[in-house]
Amino acid sequence: MIRADAPLPGFDPACPMSTFPIQVGGKWTAMIVLCLENGPRRFGVLRHHLRPISAKVLAETLSAMERDGLVSRCPLVGADDGGVEYRLTSLGRTLLDVIEHMRAWARDNIGELARARDSFDAHPRTTDEPRHRPAGSG
Repeated sequence: MIRADAPLPGFDPACPMSTFPIQVGGKWTAMIVLCLENGPRRFGVLRHHLRPISAKVLAETLSAMERDGLVSRCPLVGADDGGVEYRLTSLGRTLLDVIEHMRAWARDNIGELARARDSFDAHPRTTDEPRHRPAGSG
C-alpha cells in the first residue's frame, strides 16, 4: 500500500535534472512524477516542495500531464476547501524507470556535460557564425 504521508524526494537546487539535456515533457515533469511516486499529493504540497516553481507553471505542467494521461486530478471527498489531489496514472508510473535511467546517466556524465558546456561558453562566436550546422545541410 502506498502511504500518502511518505516523504517526498529531495531535489538539490543544483540538481542536474534542472539543466538536463534530456527531458520528459517539460522541465518540471520528471520532478513531479518523482513527487507522486509514493502517492497522491495536493497542489500546495507539490508547489512547496518544488520551489522555485511558480503556481502558474505548476498548474500548466499538471494540466499538460493530465492531458497526456500521466496524472489524474481527483477531488478530495469531504474536503471543505473543494481540494483536489494529483496522482500518477498507470501510464505515468511507466516513466519512473525511464527517469531513473536518465538520473543514472546524469550521475555518470554530469562532469563531462559541464566541461563541454563550459568549453562551449568560453569560446564566444560572432553573431553571423552558426554554432552548429542545421540538419540536412550537407
